[in-house]
Amino acid sequence: MKPFRLFSALALLVVAMGGASVSVLAADPVFPPGARIGITPLVGLVPAKAFSGFETEDQSVKVLIAELPTAAYGEVMNAFKTNPAIATSAAKPESLETSAGTAYYTAETAKRGSVVFRHYSMILPGGTFSGYVDVQVPENATKIYSDDAVRQMLASAVIRKEVPVAEQLALMPFKVADLGNFKNVRALGATGALLLADGNETDGFEIAPFMMIGVMGAIPTQPDDRARFAEQAARAIPGMHTGRITMSEPVRIDGMAGYETRIDATSGRNETPVTLVQWLRFGGQGSLRIIGSAPRDQWEQAFPRFRAVRDGIEPR
Repeated sequence: MKPFRLFSALALLVVAMGGASVSVLAADPVFPPGARIGITPLVGLVPAKAFSGFETEDQSVKVLIAELPTAAYGEVMNAFKTNPAIATSAAKPESLETSAGTAYYTAETAKRGSVVFRHYSMILPGGTFSGYVDVQVPENATKIYSDDAVRQMLASAVIRKEVPVAEQLALMPFKVADLGNFKNVRALGATGALLLADGNETDGFEIAPFMMIGVMGAIPTQPDDRARFAEQAARAIPGMHTGRITMSEPVRIDGMAGYETRIDATSGRNETPVTLVQWLRFGGQGSLRIIGSAPRDQWEQAFPRFRAVRDGIEPR
């Protein structure tokens, strides 16, 4: 896939964003809360409230920061190196050196309805992920936020390997009192979900115990529907293969109605035999969904850790 086409495809993953040259950057790179990608924002850009990134006070100029799969950067890099003809394309992809390594970006004029704007997309290496920065500058702001100024900002991109745990937990719509002695804690983007794991992105999470905690917006309105709802949710656990439900029954969790479902399955790229538990806690604005997974031979040791984390979760 040509880089400029990949950038267009990546742009579809980005939440819909609205719409004398600035060359002075702030003193230090700034990381949006929970993000591993940071930039030195141009003067006039402040942390955004509705997405991960920055925007002007009138919300007309937007800089969105996101993480993509590791392979996304490799696709762009390989296409850029093997197809010199793309340098003459309308999007004019270019390489750009950053402290994280060589990045690739495009700059083009786009139109949404009657609004004309400059659109910039950059992808850079993050090690275990690809960093993505999307910038939109309406036409009436291009004299201030010029191509050169935006390029300077993109070149300031940096990567941090870890995000402080307290910073990640502050993003969650719930409180977690016990982290179960898990080695890695990761907020999953802007989803409001939390990953606790002994494994890592490089080797795979499924080869060791891990948990995922999040809120499900759609909940059954009738108690009689909870059994079916719990089983359907369990069968849809991401990454699970050949799953077989071994138990599903109502339980009380922190005094609230809940459902516990257990599954024997294989998981991950190596088809690791695992046992999973899913707890749904009904109440409030949605269902709290807690998933614990462990290799089958580690289940007995992992399950008490799963319960300790579950019992320490409270609403904010």
